Amino acid sequence: MIDLRYVKKLLEMLDESTVDSMEISSDKGMRIRLSKTPVSRGAVQIAAPMAAPVAAPAAVPAAAPSAPAAAAPAPAASAPAAASNLTDVKSPMVGTFYGAPEPGAKPYVTVGQQIKKGQVLCIIEAMKIMNEIESEFSGVVTEVSVSDSQPVEYGQVLMRVDPNG
Repeated sequence: MIDLRYVKKLLEMLDESTVDSMEISSDKGMRIRLSKTPVSRGAVQIAAPMAAPVAAPAAVPAAAPSAPAAAAPAPAASAPAAASNLTDVKSPMVGTFYGAPEPGAKPYVTVGQQIKKGQVLCIIEAMKIMNEIESEFSGVVTEVSVSDSQPVEYGQVLMRVDPNG
């Protein structure tokens, strides 16, 4: 059983801090994740007095809406002037980024590659669940902003795509 006073105190601490989210684990296997930002679709939310969502650990969606991928970090020298024409692919959840289906395998996408709507771009591992991230649009990958096995935050840009490419 969860002590709601404990959860309320955690919410107050989160609200007063600059941290966006936190996860607490007990020795009995109970996990509580608190976040100031909305949780991914499919996750359970419990409205708390501080309006910060509490996500149940087993409720992480098996497949998230959009995101990115490549095993190597993209060049940081993308043309800033062209950035307005690019669409960001953002992480739909907190987790670990993987650009390939398994270690040593060919990455799902690489810079310069044409992608199609619905194509798997990468995997975000969250709580031991591998979530395939699919593209929500077609275009050409111009930048992959995350390295393989790197932790990512909710809303973090994973890659940039030129939809006109």
